[in-house]
Amino acid sequence: MVVLLIGGGSVMMNAVIDKLNKNGHRVYLLTGRKDKKFTYRHVFEKFYFLYDSGSLKDIFESIKPEVTLFMGAYDTNFDWGEARQESVRYIGGLMNILAALSMVKAGRFVYLSSQEVYGGAYVDDIKEEEPSSPVGFKALALAQGEEICANYRKNQELDTMVLRLDHVYWVPEKGGVETDPCFQMCREALRTGKISANRRHAFSLLYLNDALEMAYKVIFGTSRKYDCYHISSMEQVGEMELAEKIRDVLDAGVEVVDSTVGMNSRLVLDGNRYKEEHPTEIFMNWEKGVERVVTFMKRHSGSFVMEEDTGAGLGGKVWNSTRRICKALFPYIENLILFFPFYLLHCSAAESAFFARLDFLLLYVLLFAAIHGQGQAVFSGLLAVAGYCAWQMKERTGFEVLLDYNTYVWMAQLFIVGLVVGYLKDQLHFLKGESSARIQYLEGQLRDIEDINDSNVRMKHNFEAQVVNQKESLGKIYEITSSLEQYGPEEVLFYAAQVLSKLMDSQDVAVYTVANGDYARLFSATSREARKLGNSIRYTDDSMAELYGELKEHRVYVNRNMTDNLPMMASAVYSEDNMQLILMLWGIPWERMTLGESNRLTIVGYLIQNAVVRANHYLEALRNQRYVEGTKVLDEEAFTQLAKAFLDARDKGLTEYVLLEVQAGESNYEQVASTLGSAIRQTDYLGILKGNRLYALLTNTGRDNVGGVIERFQKAGYACVIDEEAIL
Repeated sequence: MVVLLIGGGSVMMNAVIDKLNKNGHRVYLLTGRKDKKFTYRHVFEKFYFLYDSGSLKDIFESIKPEVTLFMGAYDTNFDWGEARQESVRYIGGLMNILAALSMVKAGRFVYLSSQEVYGGAYVDDIKEEEPSSPVGFKALALAQGEEICANYRKNQELDTMVLRLDHVYWVPEKGGVETDPCFQMCREALRTGKISANRRHAFSLLYLNDALEMAYKVIFGTSRKYDCYHISSMEQVGEMELAEKIRDVLDAGVEVVDSTVGMNSRLVLDGNRYKEEHPTEIFMNWEKGVERVVTFMKRHSGSFVMEEDTGAGLGGKVWNSTRRICKALFPYIENLILFFPFYLLHCSAAESAFFARLDFLLLYVLLFAAIHGQGQAVFSGLLAVAGYCAWQMKERTGFEVLLDYNTYVWMAQLFIVGLVVGYLKDQLHFLKGESSARIQYLEGQLRDIEDINDSNVRMKHNFEAQVVNQKESLGKIYEITSSLEQYGPEEVLFYAAQVLSKLMDSQDVAVYTVANGDYARLFSATSREARKLGNSIRYTDDSMAELYGELKEHRVYVNRNMTDNLPMMASAVYSEDNMQLILMLWGIPWERMTLGESNRLTIVGYLIQNAVVRANHYLEALRNQRYVEGTKVLDEEAFTQLAKAFLDARDKGLTEYVLLEVQAGESNYEQVASTLGSAIRQTDYLGILKGNRLYALLTNTGRDNVGGVIERFQKAGYACVIDEEAIL
């Protein structure tokens, strides 16, 4: 296939080129720059054009690539130190590339993104459907690039695909700079002898070779079902765990410093969508990959360590000290070596009529004063004086040379000129350094202001959302009340979960009914994620102590520590100081876990409470009309309504149930209900259908786990069969 790569030179670019060549593809390259700074191996043709060039369309037409791969997040043509300016250039370049490609309609366009588009804290692995939450200009530019690809796919029918790579790392080049956490920690260890790590931070690591192998399968595969994939190892690594591994490999007196602050932060992309289509194996686990990177950086530590760094371990300190001493002595050694050629030139010029008036020793002093400043001007001046006196003493005695006033005049002009030039050089160097420090300080201030502005913008959006919700609160209250009132008493709890999901803007809502003092039973849920705790929970358990403590005090629980296997928010519905329901919300992002959201959940809980209590009172009032006299068996009309309510709720994905026909024979209902009462749960129902047949409705139960109930019925002397078509 003909493949066009777009991006600057890097370790990753070279690895991509090697991978494509090994698989027999013809590789073209658009460098994104006019100079030939980087060298590329095994590239069929290189195009040195900028991304905003008007010639891109002609390039695409001449190549007609079947696959165009844009490096995106890993493109070294962009210096993200100036993120604000680079983000504009990045978006503009990508737009020009896609516009040119859409006119040619040539093949598939692949956009490489990264985990940086997610800037929040997530409890679970992040799926492709999760909306991006970029923090910072680079992340915002990457997210906008994904949206641009989606727009061209939708509006221009361009075949685009987004691959988000999760914390990819690799062995760097000598002296190179990378952004992955492994490189950053290792360089910090080499430079300072310490590694700062936060115990509350966790992520996954994916070695470059594994990332390219996985990306290659989905790019050139034929079974692609989606337009966005996460390329991830899905192996969680703690920041402290990574730091300790680097310390063990360096083995050079490195200290791990615990800098744990803030809340839990976990960022792991969910790669299950990819694995369903392309089962794969991770060949380089993170321990081996990190060991390979650290070993290389340790072997070539000199290229990663700055002069001012203290170094790690005795060997590092000795090496850094030696380098500093050699650098400090180099100008003096250079000065001494160059003195001899200038001295010989001075001696030769003095004997020549044509060069007699040219003072090479003065030029020698000026040269070092202009290059190295006053310090070297003094040293070179002393050497020049020594050389001058040595040359004069060839014809005169040393005493005569010292008594000659011309000697002192020459020395004065030598030092005056040398010191003045050296002083100007030092001042220029000082002003340049001061300006550079000032610029760095202002850039730091600008970055701080940008971070503060980003935070203020997020708060502004949250407050705007709260204001909008408040403006709509009356309408929403009416909507809740009216929508719950339109359902029958048996249906209220099902659609309470649906209404709660709509009002709280969460796709993952669960409603649990409290069965007794310790256990709650799942009644309805809006998604599989909301059912993750299971059909039955012991909410007084130690693992839920924090949640139960808040609910017991009639407060809203907010999962601020991002604890696993606990909802993001929860509230309880009480009736006469008895807990009746537990409302759980899972799909709430961190930035929305605010006081305003807690108050809104409290209000919704009261509304649901009113609807539930009203429905319970209604059912209690009709108890004698709904049950077969003297039993807890619902009559045919009441049981039919109840079963249809469960059927409708199951069709909408709110619950699941199993309907069993009990072979009661000639037994009376009172006897059967008394016998089977201990074999069913408080949330299950017995009732009559099809004239006089007895049925059991098992709530939140599937065909896979109904076997235990059937066995209990059989032990009680009653056979039963599944008959879910009884109400159809």
